[in-house]
Amino acid sequence: MANPVQGADTQQKTPASWLARLSWAMFDWANQPYFTVITTFIFVPYFTSKVIGDSVEGQSLWGFTVAFSAAVVAIGAPFLGAIADAGGRRKPWLLLFQVLLGLACMLLWLAQPGQMQVLPLVIAGFIVAYIAAEYSIMFNNALLPTLEAPRHLGRLSGLGWGMGYAGGLMALFAVLIVSQPELVGIKPPEGEALLGLKRDSFEAERIIGPAAAVWLAVFVLPMFLFTPDHPGSGLPFGQVVKAGIGRVINTIRHMRQYGNLLRFLIAYMIYYDGVVTVIGFGGIYAAGIFGWGTTELGIFGILINMVAIPAVIVGGALEGRIGSKRAIQFAILSLALGTLGILSITADKVLFVVDVVPKAAGDGLFGSAGEKVFFASAILLGIGFGSVQSASRTLVARLSPPDMVGEFFGIFALSGRATTFLAPLLIGLATPIFNTQRVGAAIVLVFLAVGFVLLWKVKEPARQ
Repeated sequence: MANPVQGADTQQKTPASWLARLSWAMFDWANQPYFTVITTFIFVPYFTSKVIGDSVEGQSLWGFTVAFSAAVVAIGAPFLGAIADAGGRRKPWLLLFQVLLGLACMLLWLAQPGQMQVLPLVIAGFIVAYIAAEYSIMFNNALLPTLEAPRHLGRLSGLGWGMGYAGGLMALFAVLIVSQPELVGIKPPEGEALLGLKRDSFEAERIIGPAAAVWLAVFVLPMFLFTPDHPGSGLPFGQVVKAGIGRVINTIRHMRQYGNLLRFLIAYMIYYDGVVTVIGFGGIYAAGIFGWGTTELGIFGILINMVAIPAVIVGGALEGRIGSKRAIQFAILSLALGTLGILSITADKVLFVVDVVPKAAGDGLFGSAGEKVFFASAILLGIGFGSVQSASRTLVARLSPPDMVGEFFGIFALSGRATTFLAPLLIGLATPIFNTQRVGAAIVLVFLAVGFVLLWKVKEPARQ
């Protein structure tokens, strides 16, 4: 078994074919609708507000569900990743978890108001989908170093990231057109959405799960067909498992030698917990405060994604001037200000003390003052959301020893998920105690603030 401290640089010196690289990037396009329309902007807010029927209770249940799922990921990911390293091949693992993700998404069709007898199956679908999606990302990321020359890894990674945002936007537009065809001048029969989906049983929202599964199956196929895998080690599976567990122990033991990088990974674990939570709970909060449905949540999601795409580009240019660490801190500030703006909104107040008229039935789309402040806050979230991830990835590359970039990128990916259960768990516990959704935004602010402060102790290498 290789010593992780002395491991050789396994990155590709010459790039794989353009088809192999494009097919790898298609993974993000294939998987993003699950994150965009299911867990963030459309399906989960529908589930918490309509299926559960109470926004506070629904947010609490979702918090516990995410917390449990993330804990499973955090416990298993280091060992699964190391076992795959020892075995060599990643695609069999990818296939397993992509199939599980698709099947779990299919279960979400059962999420119908008033059908509480199938609620355990829906929750099980959420849990399996979350775990399968996170493990899939981990194994797909492990393919990256073998596809591109080291100096261009960021370019290929950025291509995948950009395709993911674009796929999420397309999926959101599709959901809006199907659920609200009137927006594009199509008038379906009374009581129906597009494709004959019944509005009274929320079929347009429930079809999102199966549709995401079909999207996944179609667009992930090129990655399996054209992207090369790591060569297999040829070791028996039992020996591979033993070697993988030993690698985890060995890596943990030697991590102490990289104190500066370890400090960054700890800061990243904390602030990234806040990053992923604020986006997920933003839609839930809006659904509870303003009664937003699919149309409003879809437009909210489109705004976040459209802002995030140029934010990544501008953030990359900013890094060249001020460094990756400060770019991350600016992104965290943007996220914190956006979260604070959301926290300041209630049905009849904005900015904590400004009285406004509550949203009325005749106000029209985003006609209330509270919704306008929410959208202004969402722009700040979009700016921070894209750039904080891009700058974090750049900083870990600059802090890693040259012959260990691939391995430390794997540790970086795992550290981002190691505590992602914590903020949702605290929200799940605190929401029913305080009986308000605002506690979710307050908890997110704590995680962002602690991560911001911890970054000050990270020493960034001089820019060359």
